[in-house]
Amino acid sequence: MLDIQLLRKDLPAVVAGLKRRGFEFDVAAFQKLEDERRKLQLRTEELQARRNALSKQVGALKGKGEDASAVLAQVAGIGDEAKANEAALADVQQRQSDFLRVIPNIPRPEVPEGGSAGDNVEVRRWGEPRAFDFPVKDHVDVGVGLGGLDFETAAKLSGARFSVLRGPVARLHRALAQFMLQVHTEEHGYTEVYVPYMVSGECADGVSSLAKFKDDLFKLEGRDLYLIPTAEYPVTNFVRDEIVEGSRLPLRYVCHSPCFRSEAGSYGKDTRGMIRQHQFDKVEIVQMVRPERSAEAHEQLTGHAEAILRKLGLPYRTMLLCTGDMGFSSAKTYDIEVWLPGQNAYREISSCSTYEAFQARRMQARYRNDGGKAEPLHTLNGSGLAVGRTLVAVLEHFQNADGSVTVPPALVPFMGGVARIERR
Repeated sequence: MLDIQLLRKDLPAVVAGLKRRGFEFDVAAFQKLEDERRKLQLRTEELQARRNALSKQVGALKGKGEDASAVLAQVAGIGDEAKANEAALADVQQRQSDFLRVIPNIPRPEVPEGGSAGDNVEVRRWGEPRAFDFPVKDHVDVGVGLGGLDFETAAKLSGARFSVLRGPVARLHRALAQFMLQVHTEEHGYTEVYVPYMVSGECADGVSSLAKFKDDLFKLEGRDLYLIPTAEYPVTNFVRDEIVEGSRLPLRYVCHSPCFRSEAGSYGKDTRGMIRQHQFDKVEIVQMVRPERSAEAHEQLTGHAEAILRKLGLPYRTMLLCTGDMGFSSAKTYDIEVWLPGQNAYREISSCSTYEAFQARRMQARYRNDGGKAEPLHTLNGSGLAVGRTLVAVLEHFQNADGSVTVPPALVPFMGGVARIERR
């Protein structure tokens, strides 16, 4: 969440920063809470000082052998008021925290201002879309033609927005995840981790606002547990309530997991195929870094995600998201969009964000700097990549006129030497 000290020192700057992303900060509500907190804190400090002074008087009187009962009665009275005051202070501080936990992050200055995806800015492009000399099919027709995609069985099992993969297509999906893990661990320096697929409400609220976005999650009935929408949720919480020694940073983790999303509000969008599903696999890359390395780490992490597409030979473009298209916790986000011939369009395959200290404050995740002081570390994450969408791109980009699919050379070792997928 936002730095309370920044709000107290330069509220106009915070208001202006949030206004860039279309968020109106309730100044009156914040100032009311802040005034109440300030009065209670001042009174608490006064009572503590008074109690300390009276306690010294008690010691002096007893040292002289004099009666201290009257002063002790005053100390007791102050103690009762102090306890009540401290409870009231704790209450207003909690209300202030609850207020701040639904306020989004402030965009970095270089983030372009805008209201929708149409205002995002392309920063680079790699590869050329393939020119086909036959009618291009989308991944649904390609996959079904191979006998490897089955949406009817998935619907019988679980309803809409699920898929069943079979045979070589299922193996290709697995090969993609293994390939991504190998590149990120052996070439990019990430540590592979395996995590629970469920997290507590506290963990969910550490990376985003549970109060605002709980409808996007699947909750276990009768339990304070949510199915993860991305491995970012458990992995980022590795450092929750911890002080990490500065010498251990950066921490870099990669995690392959299923992801579960209710897709609330997406009715009618991408209903065909695997683009937008309730369950999909993703290889997530996460970093925890010193604040001064945050900007550099963001570029590096984005490059790690892009490297997967380059190795696979899939054309893509990288977009800097505008203020109106950013996620709640993000300070700056790059979306990597892969070219899908079947849609004749670029579609998101990875979102790489720096949250600066926003998530760390929510999680109480800190590091010990060179001066020995504990301060919030910075967190970053990105998809490296979304496995299902990468499968979609491979099926469409490497399809052949006879309905077969050429396996990208980088994946052949992970396919047991299979270089071409054909219907059996």
